[in-house]
Amino acid sequence: MSVEKVHLRPITAADTAKIVAWRNKEFVRKNFIYQQPFTEEGHMAWFREQVESGRVAQFIICVEDREIGSVYLRDIDREAGTAEYGVFIGEKEAFGHGYGTAAAKLALAYGFETLHLQKIFLRLLEDNGGARKSYLKAGFRVMEDRRESVALEQGVREVLFMEIGFAEWKAIRGKEEI
Repeated sequence: MSVEKVHLRPITAADTAKIVAWRNKEFVRKNFIYQQPFTEEGHMAWFREQVESGRVAQFIICVEDREIGSVYLRDIDREAGTAEYGVFIGEKEAFGHGYGTAAAKLALAYGFETLHLQKIFLRLLEDNGGARKSYLKAGFRVMEDRRESVALEQGVREVLFMEIGFAEWKAIRGKEEI
């Protein structure tokens, strides 16, 4: 399947059960800094307080007519022109096909073109090599001067920060269109 078939659609309250099921899968949960089990009540509170208020722009990742995960821009600061990027693929058979990278590119386009952001950053657990590779392909770069440690169920893990600015994104996008 080609990545051109990837598109995003806005999340709705009707997606709650699907989001909760995806986020509670061990292979998803272990790669998040927040690893507590998700509940429908907690997700609906997030949806009402964050998504409906415009502090978060969240989408369902679709490959043709199949839903495989979610991507979002959170903590949107319109004054500073910044937001934090996040993604998860909830269907294991969707790994390794470039869908996460395609979704990242679509989310970046939304953030820069629609929200008029100037910088988008993300945090990832250092040992999540697949995610790191995907983010690099989408245009993010590692912020070498910024790291943290976090204590999780699996022990202490290092957190990397990555970012991309509007000018960098525009330059990459221009090269892709040639």
